[in-house]
Amino acid sequence: MGLSALLGDAPRKAGEPAMQVRDGVCEIEIARIKPNPSQPRQQFTEAAIEELADSIAERGVLQPILVRPLVDGFEIIAGERRWRAAQKARLHSIPALVRESDEATTAELALIENIQREDLNAIEEAEGYRQLIERHGHTQEGVAKIVHKSRSHVANLLRLLVLPDAVKQSLLKGDISMGHARAVATAPDPEALTKEIVSRGLSVRQAEERAKQAKPVSSNDSGRAARSAAKPVDADLAALERQLGDILGLKVQVLHKGQGGSVTLHYSSLDQLDMVCQRLSGEPI
Repeated sequence: MGLSALLGDAPRKAGEPAMQVRDGVCEIEIARIKPNPSQPRQQFTEAAIEELADSIAERGVLQPILVRPLVDGFEIIAGERRWRAAQKARLHSIPALVRESDEATTAELALIENIQREDLNAIEEAEGYRQLIERHGHTQEGVAKIVHKSRSHVANLLRLLVLPDAVKQSLLKGDISMGHARAVATAPDPEALTKEIVSRGLSVRQAEERAKQAKPVSSNDSGRAARSAAKPVDADLAALERQLGDILGLKVQVLHKGQGGSVTLHYSSLDQLDMVCQRLSGEPI
């Protein structure tokens, strides 16, 4: 499932006021449109909205927003930044594609659109996954298929939601990376480790070591440590695999021998492969 696969034409309902339609795109009064209360993106940078508003005032809205019809108007599925900027540009109407969509499909479309544009921060993306699971009955595996990510990527992001607010803010501000946050999530005192990472400039690998050192050792942990010692793994390569996996949302395997090696990306569908190819080639998604 991709964004295009979920879209379908919506016929105009009886009694609904006629709208100017060109090539399937309607001109809808901005006042008749309202934002999606379940929009995964919660942070809108005012400076970026102002910049987009200036562009819209000069060139118009170049890409239609996506909305669904309601009894009293329309609700945004994708394109809230453009809608906000159009208001600042003092437009009275905005081009839109109208699609029939229930609440669950709307949530899926909104999340997919934002992820494809890479507009979401890690916490917003995780919250979007949580909504699909708790409100609409998806499993982690199901969410992974919807957004074309690996199940481990979805699971790792969901773990961020249980972090203390102070740690989440450090992640949002860029004081720590996604890799740091994942390491912090395993520590007995996430806030203390986060402060140490920021103050001492710890790498992700160092943060992982600190988290392991701070955890009490159980008999099961001792057994796992013994097995790990029997099969040594290059910690740098393991950290690199996790870092690449976080960026791409895929399972990544790095094999290094001598001066060279290979990087293997594991995908679960052709849509997921297509998205990776577009990112690697620099084409717009």
